[in-house]
Amino acid sequence: MAEFTLPKNSKINSKGKTNKAPAGATNVKSFKVYRYDPDSGENPRYDTFEVDLDTCGPMVLDALIKMKNEQDPSLTFRRSCREGICGSCSMNIDGRNTLACTHAIEDCNKDVQITPLPHMEVIKDLVPDFTHFYAQYASIKPWLQTVTPPPSGKERLQSPDDRAKLDGLYECILCACCSTSCPSYWWNSDKFLGPAILLQAYRWLADSRDEMTGERLDELEDPFRLYRCHTIMNCSNVCPKGLSPARAIAEVKKMVVERQL
Repeated sequence: MAEFTLPKNSKINSKGKTNKAPAGATNVKSFKVYRYDPDSGENPRYDTFEVDLDTCGPMVLDALIKMKNEQDPSLTFRRSCREGICGSCSMNIDGRNTLACTHAIEDCNKDVQITPLPHMEVIKDLVPDFTHFYAQYASIKPWLQTVTPPPSGKERLQSPDDRAKLDGLYECILCACCSTSCPSYWWNSDKFLGPAILLQAYRWLADSRDEMTGERLDELEDPFRLYRCHTIMNCSNVCPKGLSPARAIAEVKKMVVERQL
């Protein structure tokens, strides 16, 4: 029987710190937050933060900001727009990948557990390393590619019907919630592009203005880059924007088959 062990410095230290709520607080919720600082040389741990919900906003990101401002300034996480648009605050909350800025505290478990996105190297605390993810995104050439000049010399126009084909694709914010929920991506991320990148690839394949369909399909037609998707559907289940990467991947596979007929 095969036995697998975690690297020594990745095992969770059972002794975390507890940050108490202010004295007199009556509406308190406990958050168990993953902490890891590579510069300290210590193993990861879970710190407990008791947050007074009467003086906190409604979203998990509000609670994290309150923890950082009032309890532990070393707590590290990404955030920007606070409106579910930038994708910066993607993390795992109670076992589900989502955006902290759109995930309501009232929808959390009694004791909330917050960790970084799974499968990615952790830079610090709740901040994963997106270097590989962004490199995969760049590999699909996510821009309009053409060989002919636009008819007007200025614009490439689309019909309303052609423009409608991009709905459900262009809204992707590259938060990586879907890709880091995919078991196939966990095991094959060195070769498999994953749900987010394949959805982005289909966004350009579906664009009537793009003239590199054949070349794009050539790049995708590979046992690993495309066909490691086994339609598990975790990606569509967790997408905070309500998109369906699984459907986009199916459309790419369909295009590959159709051009061979």
